[in-house]
Amino acid sequence: MSQIYWRHFSWLVLAIFLVMSTKPVFAKDVAELQELVNQGHTSLQNFVADPNMGWFRKHVKDAKAVFIVPRLLRAGFIFGGSGGNGILLARDENTRSWSDPAFYTMGSVSWGLQLGVEAAEVILMVMTVNGLDSMLSTKFQLGADASVAAGPVGAGAQAATTDILAFSRTKGLFGGLTIEGAVITSRDKWSSTYFDQTVRPVDILIRREVSNVNATVLRRTLTQSTGGG
Repeated sequence: MSQIYWRHFSWLVLAIFLVMSTKPVFAKDVAELQELVNQGHTSLQNFVADPNMGWFRKHVKDAKAVFIVPRLLRAGFIFGGSGGNGILLARDENTRSWSDPAFYTMGSVSWGLQLGVEAAEVILMVMTVNGLDSMLSTKFQLGADASVAAGPVGAGAQAATTDILAFSRTKGLFGGLTIEGAVITSRDKWSSTYFDQTVRPVDILIRREVSNVNATVLRRTLTQSTGGG
């Protein structure tokens, strides 16, 4: 199987898996999007309260952005994949305040023996300008367009020099998080629905041109967790 054919086949499998697991291609109404924001807030609280996430709590203030996926599903048999919907918030370098959320999906495909359906809460800590620029694009691949590594969780652990650090809390038998090769795609229609006007991620995260009062609690919790203003 040629490299080009294999790549196209991988994208096809990923698309099929995402439709089956997270249904990202379907339109969402404001209530569904608000539920995703609320779930993201709950996940953030879970990470902050987790005694194993000491490094996360100490260093999330240094992140340029955080991408929260409240429920990343992994399923399959001979081939499978993982997928989930999430929200991205960016930190202002001057005020240290956090933006309103922009909406994204993340998914990947995998091969090999794998049974059942597993789930995890995931937060990606965007540490570099390149990582943030990648998140602002329409679609990019972790490991190819931006480097990614598993985030350290133990006291005194040191982070590798990387664009994005990935942290996870498992529910069930996820058995470790492997997201290198995962594709992250912005869902501009979802964001436009949530803010009731046409917007792109840069309008929400960098220019701060829109705001939704229903995201205030999430932003406040993130600000309190990072010492922002």
